[in-house]
Amino acid sequence: MADGTIDTRTARISAEEALRMHASGRPGKLEIRISKPIATARDLSLAYSPGVAEPCLHIARDPALAYDYTTKGNMVAVISNGTAVLGLGNLGAVASKPVMEGKVALFKRFADVDGIDLEVGTEDVDEFVNAVRFLGPGFGGINLEDIKAPECFVIEQRLRELMDIPVFHDDQHGTAIVAVAGLINACHLTDRSLRETRLVVNGAGAAAIACVELLKAMGMRPDNVILCDTKGVVYRGRTAGMNQWKSAHAAETSARTLAQAMEGTDVFFGLSVKGALTQPMVASMADKPIIFAMANPDPEITPEEARAASPHAIIATGRSDYPNQVNNVLGFPYIFRGALDVRASTINDAMKIAAAEALAKLAREDVPDEVHSASAGRRLGFGPEYIIPNAFDPRLIARVPPAVAKATIDSGVARKPLEDLRRYARSLSGRLDPTADALDATMEMVRENPRRVVFAEGEEQKVVRAAVAFRNAGYGQPVLIGREDRVKATLAGLGLGDIEGIEIHNARLSSANSKYVDFLYRRLQRQGYLQRDIQRMVNQDRNVFAACMVATGDADAMVTGLTRSASVCLHDIRHAIGPAKGAIPFGLTLLVGARGKTIFLADTLVNFRPDATQMADIVVGAAAAARHLGHEPRVALLSYSTFGDPPHDRVVPMREAVTILDQRGVDFEYDGEMSPDVALEPAIRALYPFCRLTGDANVLVMPGLHSAHIAARLTNHIGTGSTIGPLLLGMEKPVQIVAMDASSSQIVDLACLAAYQAVMA
Repeated sequence: MADGTIDTRTARISAEEALRMHASGRPGKLEIRISKPIATARDLSLAYSPGVAEPCLHIARDPALAYDYTTKGNMVAVISNGTAVLGLGNLGAVASKPVMEGKVALFKRFADVDGIDLEVGTEDVDEFVNAVRFLGPGFGGINLEDIKAPECFVIEQRLRELMDIPVFHDDQHGTAIVAVAGLINACHLTDRSLRETRLVVNGAGAAAIACVELLKAMGMRPDNVILCDTKGVVYRGRTAGMNQWKSAHAAETSARTLAQAMEGTDVFFGLSVKGALTQPMVASMADKPIIFAMANPDPEITPEEARAASPHAIIATGRSDYPNQVNNVLGFPYIFRGALDVRASTINDAMKIAAAEALAKLAREDVPDEVHSASAGRRLGFGPEYIIPNAFDPRLIARVPPAVAKATIDSGVARKPLEDLRRYARSLSGRLDPTADALDATMEMVRENPRRVVFAEGEEQKVVRAAVAFRNAGYGQPVLIGREDRVKATLAGLGLGDIEGIEIHNARLSSANSKYVDFLYRRLQRQGYLQRDIQRMVNQDRNVFAACMVATGDADAMVTGLTRSASVCLHDIRHAIGPAKGAIPFGLTLLVGARGKTIFLADTLVNFRPDATQMADIVVGAAAAARHLGHEPRVALLSYSTFGDPPHDRVVPMREAVTILDQRGVDFEYDGEMSPDVALEPAIRALYPFCRLTGDANVLVMPGLHSAHIAARLTNHIGTGSTIGPLLLGMEKPVQIVAMDASSSQIVDLACLAAYQAVMA
């Protein structure tokens, strides 16, 4: 927002949360990771002196070898001077750094492209160009960001002329590519020819002019395009507020206002301000109008308003809470991925057109389940409300870069042409782990199907913060168990705002107390509990009270664990909530490596030393969870013994579990018993040619809770990635137990996963 606050309708976060996230732990969002081992003196000699001299000498003789011996071929510089930061204006170079760090993170997250953000402290075009032009030796590409118009046009053009690597101003071309992809499909649905379609563009900044230029490059007739700015129509002969970029698109027309230009037009592109497009303007458009209202955070007209004026309109916005979001993340990561992989010398119109057409084609294909899961049961399919792919579609990485790479080769700007583009596309699918996409889709589904989630430890500061974040994220209604005065005092002390949308229950004073006592007494009266025992449990144990709420249907799910160990929490909860029918409760921890590879570890929460049947049940449950998160499971039943060496009776349950799985005829790979190095190292696994695993295991089932817990907790401290969980699976009602050292963000994540379990129940 212009005043520096955050619009929670679209962002679903508070300013305080955003500041805390950026300041927590290591400030910012980035750090450098080492990709080669430097653990011994020999490692150091190879990586630095004297070994580093060899690649230096080779590169000196042939500079192209920098792509082979350094990070150059996968490294993009994200550069800004902060003169047009988001919609906030000229904040200056240093204030743009959080955005540039975020852009680097998106490059890595969506296309496995490494980046470094560089903030240049000048508004002088010559100084900026001179600072950037000499960076070419260290980078494979330059992504310009948040530079105001018209300077951005000059800067990009001059750098493209001076540098022999791709230079791309995403504010211009990223928006244009995604918007044009949507327009291709909207024209397809309304039986329009792109060439003959009449277009009005409101806004004459960088993105608007880039849209016009790209559409004209794709064949749209210049006479059919009218550009408007704050002074009205950009027409031939106009002198006020003009520059060479506007003049290039001045129209021969008698229209002088936006309203006049809109009469009879087929398409409206808005890259301007809220309210610029009115309902009478929409009503004056051609039949089945196409409206891309892309102003953020508030569009030129809302879809509801536009559709009221023209019921058959096809509408896109820049917002995530409406269908057809024009989101730059669909473009720039994949464009650079393709450009880098063929060592492009520039990014030209052919590459941009290829990206737009690939995006449009993908939206017309059948949508995979992992994308559907974000749509709240609304079956996505090509049509008026699905003309642009979902940003979390896992197919993007394998569709857009190959199209860009082919266009790069065909247009003669590739310095390393690829002989087999199909093989290249297959290799791209393996660059990213699907876990993040699946989790993002899960969270979107919860937003579309919000649930009531009980936060049992409602007086704890972390829990209160988590509950507010849960509410702000749109996941549902948080229910805090605690004393109302203490909860409100905590809210006030943290500066988290009002209590609207948050429910508070004091277990002792709750009107549902007697209901829960009756429920629990019926459940436990033949297990040695007197009614007064039950009354005391409901009054005094917040986990029991919360579990009763969920068990009786007064809430959908619960989260706890911050103040008590997982074993104690689970013991209390199981008074009211037991295992699901035919299932075994177990904990599943996701180990997410620094390069995105995920390994699922079980059982990290419940069963101390499972027998063979329990072990087989855990394997089946863990494999199902892995598959749900987008992985084809390959399960290794781990032990200190590998296929009988050394022999010990402790390994018998693992061996027998394999036999049980054989009898069940499960539809995934599994084998055991084996040590972790056999499960994860192909060279060692090759010593056992009879092993059934065709690749590295991604589901590791441990022989006991002790080893699983130790492995998961050690990874937290010495690993180079992160952990998620343990997730509690196999209960009859959704319950999640966080670690006692969990952050408020981790509490929110598990609360969201509990809500997702409720949605899927």
